[in-house]
Amino acid sequence: MGKIVEGADLILVAGRIHTLDPARPHAQSVAIKDGVIIGVGDRTDVRDWRGSGTEVIDLGTATVTPGLVDGHSHPLVGADMTEGVDLSAASTVGELIQALRADGVAPDMGWIRGWGLDPNTFGTSPITYEPLIEALGESIPVYLSLNDGHSALVSPAALRLAGVTGHREFDQGARIVCDSAGRPTGHLLEPAAMDLVLAVVPVAPMSRRRHRVADILRGMAETGLTAANVMDFDGDSEEVITGLAEEIELPIQLRFAPRCHPGTGRAGLDHIVDLQRRGGRRWRVDGVKFVIDGTIDGGTAWLDEPDTLGQSTVPFWPEPAQYREAVHYLASRGVPTVTHAIGDAGVRYALETLKDAAPTTARHRIEHIETIPNELVSKFREYGVVASMQPTHCSHFTRADHTDNWSSRLGDERANRGFRTRDLRDSGATVALGSDWPIGPYDARAILADAQLRRPAGREDVDPVSPAQSLTAAMALEGYTTHAARAAGRADSAGRVALGYRADLTAFTVDPLLAPPDELAGAPIAVTVTEGAITHRADSSATRA
Repeated sequence: MGKIVEGADLILVAGRIHTLDPARPHAQSVAIKDGVIIGVGDRTDVRDWRGSGTEVIDLGTATVTPGLVDGHSHPLVGADMTEGVDLSAASTVGELIQALRADGVAPDMGWIRGWGLDPNTFGTSPITYEPLIEALGESIPVYLSLNDGHSALVSPAALRLAGVTGHREFDQGARIVCDSAGRPTGHLLEPAAMDLVLAVVPVAPMSRRRHRVADILRGMAETGLTAANVMDFDGDSEEVITGLAEEIELPIQLRFAPRCHPGTGRAGLDHIVDLQRRGGRRWRVDGVKFVIDGTIDGGTAWLDEPDTLGQSTVPFWPEPAQYREAVHYLASRGVPTVTHAIGDAGVRYALETLKDAAPTTARHRIEHIETIPNELVSKFREYGVVASMQPTHCSHFTRADHTDNWSSRLGDERANRGFRTRDLRDSGATVALGSDWPIGPYDARAILADAQLRRPAGREDVDPVSPAQSLTAAMALEGYTTHAARAAGRADSAGRVALGYRADLTAFTVDPLLAPPDELAGAPIAVTVTEGAITHRADSSATRA
């Protein structure tokens, strides 16, 4: 029996509890008081923990695990980005046109917005605004975010309003894509180009934006998430989250990492250090986000050799040494760093930078890591750098036969060494898993499944991509629990169901270590507990005792 206590606030009883605690791998009951686990035991222990005010929930055959943590997400920026029509299901230009003509699609504040557009929708043809004209005409301003989050497709009316008439020079790999006559096609690559149009897109009222964020966070809790690493804290993010935290109890815990942009000087770096003091109930700033390259799909990644179109050859930071200096400056002041690095050259430079960076409480991390050669795999463990991976980037956006845009740009050799989750795990690296929402869906159940399947859950007709990189069920769960806690520097207080640990728990209606992955992806979450409080409950699967 775990520690004998009296007067617990909440007790969960379940068919099985996977504690992920080597000292006691399995249990059937857990007691919580003041947001901390104070008892782990069997069903018979409940009577010793129960007080007059204790709520006891019998989950029947459900399986409880440590609370799931999304390793990489954008709920605030994503709330704005996902305004409008969801285009993620469009797989052809015809389907894109149909989606834009669908009932209910109408201008909002004068614009039509959309998100989740897959570049593979255009096949081998250039990405242009022609389908937008066919669907909506030329007079309506349209802004569609592509699913890589680093590019957009806009209409002629949007370009006119933004004053974009042709080519411009940018740092950071940004580009206004133009045709052979120098006319913009509507395809914008990287924020410097996208921001030209976003500057004239109306911004929704703050109350509406906060309401959307609240709905998104509730949805995340419904999938079993208890926390998320938020990879931005820019613009008015602080105003959004502080106001929301005053209005509601945040359903999940949020750990923010504000961006550090190329050219940031000493004053800007010191401001990032100062931001680390910001926080409130269930949210805090703890880190900094760097971007060393763009995307393979857009030709803005940093590869050792050009892609098949001769692109992806330069870093996002025009002077990479300035990135190294900024990382070392912030790390020496206790700020944990996060680096977006997709191409092999970008990952190599980030690793060598972090090799000599001062250690911080939370570990330094590299995000995405889409294609790397063998010699870089072992460096993550050797340097103590966290590999933060998003399984759905592989399963949703690439194909086993390499006919997708990502694979064709890389060529077979580099595509075959893509998304090496299993190799990194087997090397001993800490591998935190996440969604990168809204780039991919935030549903942790499907991501746990896709990490094992290397294809979309529920799509048995789809061939797996590099199946040798599949994770076991235990590895996938650890990526959302123990490895997430280790990455955050909280391995001794979170990520396990153990005495004295934070009471973040997820109750599955199936056993995530035994259920077939396709079944797991669609199985309801019975209860989500964050800091000892119930943030989601499917009442039909739980009874109060």
